[in-house]
Amino acid sequence: MVKEALSWIKALASAVLVIIVLKYTGLLSYVTQATQSVAIETGLLDASTEVKEKETFDYDFSIKNLKGESVAFNQYKGKVVFLNLWATWCGPCKVEMPAIQKLYESVGSDSIVFVMLSIDRERDQHKVEKYIKDKAFTFPVFVKSGNLTDQLDVPAIPTTFIIGKNGKIASKEVGTTNFNTPKFKKYLRDLAK
Repeated sequence: MVKEALSWIKALASAVLVIIVLKYTGLLSYVTQATQSVAIETGLLDASTEVKEKETFDYDFSIKNLKGESVAFNQYKGKVVFLNLWATWCGPCKVEMPAIQKLYESVGSDSIVFVMLSIDRERDQHKVEKYIKDKAFTFPVFVKSGNLTDQLDVPAIPTTFIIGKNGKIASKEVGTTNFNTPKFKKYLRDLAK
């Protein structure tokens, strides 16, 4: 029994050591990104299409486009808003972005608005611009402008809010999610009707 316990402790210590090495070398985010990419491919991370309509969204804040121009979020009232919080240093965010790009290209509608909101530090806007350019993403990208509402103070990213035309949060997805599915496209279009 003691031998089994020692063997188990050795295995656990080895696993912890590998995780520490990956974290301090910066490779942990690559491992996470790779495993989540595989999960997206299998459909395990497909977005929910259940309308929950819990609380009213607080539109009372501003963001900035990548030209530095202030954008009042309340201009999106009356539209369906796909609001994604992400950062350049977030591996799971990067995993879901190609699918979001495909979704953006395919749902084209004046009543569905995409807001890809980077929560990178203000001084790192150049990193946001470079990442978007390098990946050739065409969806609208914004950065924080001062304080965001309490609703957007989320514990983890990526987090995506789907806000209905009625101003209610229709759904909220935390973590890497595949939004580019026929079911989710129909969900957005139905919300926009």
